[in-house]
Amino acid sequence: MATTTAPARRRPAQALRRAPKPRHIVGTVAKIVLALVFVLPIVFMFVSSLKPDAQIFSDLGSINAFLPTGHISFANYAGVFDRVPIVTFLMNSVGISAATVILGLLVNSLAAFALSRMRLRGKKIILTAIIATLIVPFETLALPLVWWVNQLPWLQVNGFSLALTHGWLDTYRVQIIPFIANAFSVYLFHQYFDSIPKELDEAARMDGAGWFQIYRTIIMPLSGPAIATVAILTFLPAWNSYLWPIMVVQSENLRPVMVGVEYFYQLNVAWGQIMAYTTLITLPILVLFIAFQRSFVNSIASTGVKG
Repeated sequence: MATTTAPARRRPAQALRRAPKPRHIVGTVAKIVLALVFVLPIVFMFVSSLKPDAQIFSDLGSINAFLPTGHISFANYAGVFDRVPIVTFLMNSVGISAATVILGLLVNSLAAFALSRMRLRGKKIILTAIIATLIVPFETLALPLVWWVNQLPWLQVNGFSLALTHGWLDTYRVQIIPFIANAFSVYLFHQYFDSIPKELDEAARMDGAGWFQIYRTIIMPLSGPAIATVAILTFLPAWNSYLWPIMVVQSENLRPVMVGVEYFYQLNVAWGQIMAYTTLITLPILVLFIAFQRSFVNSIASTGVKG
């Protein structure tokens, strides 16, 4: 009897321990609500891109706004390609964003490496000054920056000759170079580099490695989460850039995707086509985030613990 009743007595206690606690239930509900807050606008955007304008407004007061019901078609997507040179805009944004990310990773990681690993006088003051620039909004700097980029020289290639010209307006470089260096990216790299043991540097230095070799072969290979995070945080503003291209780019063949939204407000507003256009330009961002989601979360967590 003892051997048969012992497990029976343990079952109620185990059931009590396995029963979900009220705070766990509240936390799960809160997560579901928060997920819906972020997901439902995307669902509404995609579903509305399949509907005509009249049906979009008629469905706003019901759950049908989030369901692909009624007259569903891809006519809005066809209208996007007829109204906007979206392929040109997408290629421009891909090139601008990719160049900004690649150059930004190199420049910001080198700056953070110097401030984190090398012995420099006043490096804390330098880091503080870099972080302090985050206080200044871009709108405050936009007009002075336009004046400066219009004065900067550039070597223009004409056949087999080089000519020195002034002014970067209406070019690709004016959409890339001013945004390579980023204070927040330097801070993220600096915090992550500080979490890597400096004994690795000392061992490499004893083996005759230089600083750049340490950066290239030791620090950067160990900084995958930080690289993914900085890549995402650099890609997003580059892809979503709107105000700056409006100010410095006039040629249609140089414009990024966000400027294309203006085309749908000319003459008559086509809301279904706007939803289709925003769906097309949102997909690369979702793919990028899903691909680097784990590295992004890990880097933010490690930075928060360190900082």
